[in-house]
Amino acid sequence: MAHVRKEGKSWYYAIDMGKDSSGKRQIKKKRGFKTEKEAKNALAALMTDINKGNYVEPSKLSYSVYIDDWLKDKKISVKKSTHESYKALIEKHIIPALGDTKLSDITSRQIQSFIRDLFLTEELSDESIQKIYMIVKNSLNSAVKFELLAKNVCEKVERPKVQKKEMKVWDVEEIQHFLKVAEGDHSYMLFHLAVTTGMRMSEILGLRWKNVDLDNGVIYVKEQLERYSHNFTNVKTKASNRNISISETTVQALRKQRKMILQEKLMSSSEEYKDLNLVCPTSVGTPYLPSNLSKIFKRLTKTSGNKPIRFHDLRHSFATMLLSQSVNPKIVSEILGHSSSKITLDVYTHILPNMQKDTAKQLGNMLFGAKTKTN
Repeated sequence: MAHVRKEGKSWYYAIDMGKDSSGKRQIKKKRGFKTEKEAKNALAALMTDINKGNYVEPSKLSYSVYIDDWLKDKKISVKKSTHESYKALIEKHIIPALGDTKLSDITSRQIQSFIRDLFLTEELSDESIQKIYMIVKNSLNSAVKFELLAKNVCEKVERPKVQKKEMKVWDVEEIQHFLKVAEGDHSYMLFHLAVTTGMRMSEILGLRWKNVDLDNGVIYVKEQLERYSHNFTNVKTKASNRNISISETTVQALRKQRKMILQEKLMSSSEEYKDLNLVCPTSVGTPYLPSNLSKIFKRLTKTSGNKPIRFHDLRHSFATMLLSQSVNPKIVSEILGHSSSKITLDVYTHILPNMQKDTAKQLGNMLFGAKTKTN
């Protein structure tokens, strides 16, 4: 039994959905249609879904309540670091934008506008925006799976593309100048290690003295500081677990760093100083937060007058320096912790033309001797 009727200036439909588990008859109504035709079309679509067995009673849950429950389920199926990154993106970006909407009321247009606005604000990387899109899509897939939704409206939303940005690096002179400017800053050793070892920020923040051999000039990269949880964990891959030889200058800088840390410990109370055996701690022994370190780097870069780059670009600058000096890509790959030299060459393709030119010149000199260029 179903009917369409006028109510005031608008139309509505009503349909008998049968009895519930307690024997109470359920009448479903939907109001707000501008015309009789709209109401009849909506009713026909509903009846088609019911007859095909595709109808799902709209959930009254808010999206914030639902995605919080979805995140709890994810805790048993993804890595802890992945779960922490999901949690941070959900709390900071997804819930403020979609959280107050009922799960059943979320529309494709709403999600598309949300993704578009993330791009326009330029606050997040393309990779982070794509991850947000996948979180929303996967959470709605689960809602369909558990029959809370009839369909995933995110299927109609355009997946955001990751645009490959032009790599920005500093040359030798810019690195030398920056290190001179940063030398008096408490965070100096972090930047020194970044440009002399190519270590990732998480690896430098998680580096402990037990993994530094100053006598033999070797750093053992075994741990990292997770970005969102701020916990210390083993590096993710076999290739990332590596040994890096360091120069005598870096050895001396590390010895100076260790003396500074010892002085800070002596000057602080045992309650105030938290000794985690870190190579690059704050003045009270705790690790630098990645966001704070990025701010410090930005400030020092501005002071230096160098062109703006990210902290991660110090790693790129390091690799570029080595490759431009014709260091074997396999060696560079091992230092960086890449799983293969192919990855290294794919990332630093901008260096290859110069490498090939230098190689051709060296081969020519080897076979025929150096020749003076004539007009």
